[in-house]
Amino acid sequence: MNTLEQITPTVTLSNGLKMPQLGLGVLKAKDGSEVKEAVQTALSEGYRLIDTATVYGNESGVGEAIAESGIPREDIFLTTKVWNSDQGYENTLKAFDESLKRLQTDYVDLYLIHWPVAGKYKETWKALEEIYQQGKAKAIGVSNFQTHHLEDLMTIATVKPMVNQVEMHPHLQQPELKKYARENEMLLQAWRPIMMGEVNDIHLLREIGNRYGKSPVQVTLRWMLQQNVVVIPKSVTPWRIAQNMQVFDFELTEAEMKQIALLDRNRRLGPDPDNFNF
Repeated sequence: MNTLEQITPTVTLSNGLKMPQLGLGVLKAKDGSEVKEAVQTALSEGYRLIDTATVYGNESGVGEAIAESGIPREDIFLTTKVWNSDQGYENTLKAFDESLKRLQTDYVDLYLIHWPVAGKYKETWKALEEIYQQGKAKAIGVSNFQTHHLEDLMTIATVKPMVNQVEMHPHLQQPELKKYARENEMLLQAWRPIMMGEVNDIHLLREIGNRYGKSPVQVTLRWMLQQNVVVIPKSVTPWRIAQNMQVFDFELTEAEMKQIALLDRNRRLGPDPDNFNF
């Protein structure tokens, strides 16, 4: 068993790479001390998956935190993403190299296309395949792709996306994408899983949490883990980062899983992948 598995359960990607099932998201964490301290806290609490992106503007701070942590690079699963304005074949190759410099590493574990920019994401994917073949990314995937985007991408892909990172939470459960992912050996990863704290106001989640001595946030994360979804709750608050990791010591029943499934409202809190202009 490798060190990743000893700390956090892992899921296996279609190419055999193991990925921790729970990680830290750093969207909106300011570069410098804020993001550094969040990553350092997470690593000290046993997190081994760190998810950043070029557009977050904090890759440098993430890189510094990892470099200074004393944890071997191979024991940390690091994800970053190519931003929309950097898409296209040549632009993506250049943007990727710049990300590596900021992150102070010679490879990432997962590289994603951040959004499905019409007319560009196929060329961008060819660049990701090139990066993957060179071993500079151990896995490649997409973010915010709907089923029709994925089907379109598959017409030119020689390597299938291994991960699709999408908004997913009790009010947006993405059944169509779950089905597609299952059929195509693709892993789903959830951003905004705890609805920016809104899950705390959902009565059912509070009720279930009370049975286990857990918070609605912990219940929500557990619900996703039991569906084989990778979760990356974002926080810069040390006690929240610690609490989000305390989800491996209980299990929801099938009945509870079904109750939570009934909360789906097809309600987005973030941008619509079919209608965004950035």
